[in-house]
Amino acid sequence: MSPKLLSLTGGIVPLDTRGQSDPEILGLAYDSRAVRPGFLFFALPGLHADGKTFIQSAIQAGAAAVIHEGNLETYDPSVSYIRVGSSRVAMSPVAAAFHAYPSTKLAVIGVTGTEGKSTTVYLAWQLLNLSGHPAGFFSTVMSDTGGGERPNPEHQTTPEAPAVQRMLAEMVDAGYGYAVVESSSHGLSPRLSRLGDVAFDVGIFMNVTYEHLEFHGSFEQYRDDKANLFRALDRTTHHKAVMGRDRELPSFGVACADDPSFSYFASVTKKPTRLFSSKGNPADFHASSVVCDESGASFVIEAGDEREAARIELPGGFNVDNALAALLAVSGVTGEDWKDFLPLLPLLRPVLGRMTRVDHGQPFEVIVDYAHTPSSFKAVFPSLRGRAKARMICVFGSGGERDTGKRPLQGRIAADWFDIVILADEDPRGEDSIELLEAIAAGCPERRRGVDLFIIPDRPTAVAKALELARPGDIVALLGKGHENSIIYAEGPVPYDEIGCAHEALSALGYKERT
Repeated sequence: MSPKLLSLTGGIVPLDTRGQSDPEILGLAYDSRAVRPGFLFFALPGLHADGKTFIQSAIQAGAAAVIHEGNLETYDPSVSYIRVGSSRVAMSPVAAAFHAYPSTKLAVIGVTGTEGKSTTVYLAWQLLNLSGHPAGFFSTVMSDTGGGERPNPEHQTTPEAPAVQRMLAEMVDAGYGYAVVESSSHGLSPRLSRLGDVAFDVGIFMNVTYEHLEFHGSFEQYRDDKANLFRALDRTTHHKAVMGRDRELPSFGVACADDPSFSYFASVTKKPTRLFSSKGNPADFHASSVVCDESGASFVIEAGDEREAARIELPGGFNVDNALAALLAVSGVTGEDWKDFLPLLPLLRPVLGRMTRVDHGQPFEVIVDYAHTPSSFKAVFPSLRGRAKARMICVFGSGGERDTGKRPLQGRIAADWFDIVILADEDPRGEDSIELLEAIAAGCPERRRGVDLFIIPDRPTAVAKALELARPGDIVALLGKGHENSIIYAEGPVPYDEIGCAHEALSALGYKERT
């Protein structure tokens, strides 16, 4: 039988109710175009439109119930109305109830941080499956909720609560016992509550730097919202019905001791926090003797008196941290010795669009990476410079209608590391492209226009220019788009594939793709 409305909404306190008292609910939607007969419609306030204006459309499509904020001008007596303080926050407990609380039937690992979330999620998911522990995941890049890996078509790290709970339910239905969830600051914020009713067993903290201040307002609030992942650990029961069997699961945090905020995250939970470091700071896990090469890194893992050699086929020294975090989390949540996972580390695959090489046999290196913040620039650029035989050329931009303060910082850091900087559209949204890119260029005023600094809004043209300028031994880094499949303008998204664009530009220059 379909769930009844009142049983779904028992976790929220309505301000008032009207209409039909307890209809059966067949589905959830917050977009009136997705409503089907018997659905519950959430009328969400938005930046450009109020969801209340779409209530009539939802009812015409068959909505049996509406959750809304404020008073409405008219009420349909055949529809149930529930007025709440926040329709968006209400989505989380309602969605969890509708899908029968799926996270209580999974061992759930959450990963937060400014950088490294998607890769750490992907590595943890691979380690679980390679070691015989069926797992699903979802991240900025892709997901596996039961039907294999699928790309994420949205430029959104953590989807709205109904999608979160639906994907977790799909994992349960697929017979998975574990879930790895990329947990953004937006998703963890109580203002949006996308992850508010997920029962996390493990929280991973990678790092925190200045980002998304247009939403959070301050660095302190940004960090505090991220720390809700660790607070959530205290709300999770030790016993879960994982894969149909009652299990007592450990609940703990994993944090990078090289980030100054690790102690803050550890302090907000009563659960133990296991630390890792690749820079010699006090921790439970250390990576020492790190040697990076073009295809990966070799290092030694030290844990107490134990020392073991390890290897990952993932380029960039920062991936050592991602691998350590995944290893600590997976060994802890499965209860297996971390050393048993070492033979699996070289089998780990990189995330598409993260330090992805584009090879057409050209005499220079082409890298596509998602780096788009000052902190990610600082993480990626040293490893590139360390292996550069000649010049470094980069293409990047900055997201429109987002934190404007980072733009000159991006320009400054890029100019400090790269010989030629080319600025191009990333996701300008409603902003003027030239004005946005000029804000980045303001960070490197010493650069000469048309010589070592170019402003070329059209992204494919900018990529082609970078590859035309490249000489033998150069490194060309295409930054900021990574796996994404569109560029967002005021009129909406325009299809775009950075890796495909690079392939096309190299082919146009006469280089034949290697297979």
